[in-house]
Amino acid sequence: MGKGRLEAFSDGVIAIIITIMVLELKVPHGEGLEALRPLIPVFLSYVLSFIYVGIYWNNHHHLVHVVTKISGGVLWGNLHLLFWLSLIPFVTGWMGENNYSSIPVACYGFVLFMCSFAFLILARCLEADNEVLRTAIGSDRKGKLSMLLYAIGIAVSCAHPGLGFAVYALVAAVWFIPDRRIERR
Repeated sequence: MGKGRLEAFSDGVIAIIITIMVLELKVPHGEGLEALRPLIPVFLSYVLSFIYVGIYWNNHHHLVHVVTKISGGVLWGNLHLLFWLSLIPFVTGWMGENNYSSIPVACYGFVLFMCSFAFLILARCLEADNEVLRTAIGSDRKGKLSMLLYAIGIAVSCAHPGLGFAVYALVAAVWFIPDRRIERR
């Protein structure tokens, strides 16, 4: 199969994920700035999640851009990634609506961890038939470090949810600038 169908499907799912997240933002009742105050946690959760979805969309594009053929394993790896990405709106809303309490923040981190793991699997599936991609990604220290930081964020969230959220924001900051390893090849 060519990569066009995979890209189009993935782009569509990611667009729907972003749409669901923005629809969860409720309009405040009141016209003053004080009416926005209760929405701050929800909005901050949305911003971080939007950045994460954008990072995955960007890096997915870089991965798929290099390959010429898509195997069955790649299709399943891609669906696995999209499954975990599709849970981001749920945990985003849960975390924001509950003012960053421990369990929702830890679950948010778990979903981010699984997105990272699924992306690693997809990359490995794509690397199987592509030497350029395999060389560009190498041992993927950045991806593995991210997974370690997610695990730390999940553990820390149990006692200090704000610190767990900060760890997730740190990982997003590390990935905010697109991964140049593939572009250089």
